[in-house]
Formats: sequence, C-alpha cells, structure tokens
Amino acid sequence: MISKKAKYALKALKVLGQEFGNQKPVLISYIAEQEKIPKKFLEAILLDLRNHGILQSQKGKGGGYMLRIPPAEVNFAKVLRIIDGPISPTLCVSLYFYGKCDDCADEHTCTLRNVMRDWRDANLHVLEQTTIADLLENKAAVNLETPQTNIE
Repeated sequence: MISKKAKYALKALKVLGQEFGNQKPVLISYIAEQEKIPKKFLEAILLDLRNHGILQSQKGKGGGYMLRIPPAEVNFAKVLRIIDGPISPTLCVSLYFYGKCDDCADEHTCTLRNVMRDWRDANLHVLEQTTIADLLENKAAVNLETPQTNIE
C-alpha cells in the first residue's frame, strides 16, 4: 500500500502535468485546493520532488512550482521511491534499498525470497510503465482512489 504522502504527490503531479508547457509556476495553494491536500503537507512533498529533480520552483510574486521534465518522463516508480522509499515487499529483493533479512539463514535458498522477487517485478512493471502523462490521458485506467469492495 502506498502512503497518503505518495498519493498526494501523484495528485499534485497530475495538476502540475496539466499545466506543463505553460511556462508559468503553479501556486501551492492552487494545487492544495484542487486536490484537497493540506497545504503544509503539500509544501514538504513538493520540496522533496524538487530536490530530486522532478520539479523546479520560482520564488516571489508569481512563484510556485512547475514540472522540470515532461509528464511522460515521470513514472510512478520514481515518485514512489522518492516519497516512500523501497517499492519491494522485502528489503532482500529491493533494487535500490537492498538489505539482508534478519530472520533468513540463507537468502540464496529462501523460497519466500523468490515469491517476493516475482511480486516486486510485477509491481515494477506497472509502476515503471505508468507516467503522469498516462494519468492525464486516461483517468479511468489509472485510478488513485481506494477501490470499494464488498466483504460479506
């Protein structure tokens, strides 16, 4: 499950993606209002994205944030790693945040590790192939809202 912070980051990037090419920064208050994101929380999210090269900012009157790169080049995996860290279900199969499992005697013979690697690869396939541009073009295909389920 992604964090609320990551979900807000994707929603903010959607707004900034809609404004890409206008060469005009978008106010934090506008993004916060459009996506119902607490402004202080959003400020921290946008700063993280700026510090990782996704956004650029402009201070002063008429200031705000803009995408530094086209929406088609901002994939979900990159955003989730910036905001939430590892995407992998366990650290022992993480591509960028590898860590040995404390409770594993030998990760080379661990059958659970193989399943976790397959899980990671399936998720990464979707997250690396889905961009902010996709979010803008087909909102129904990439739904950020929590699915409703009926459990009886």
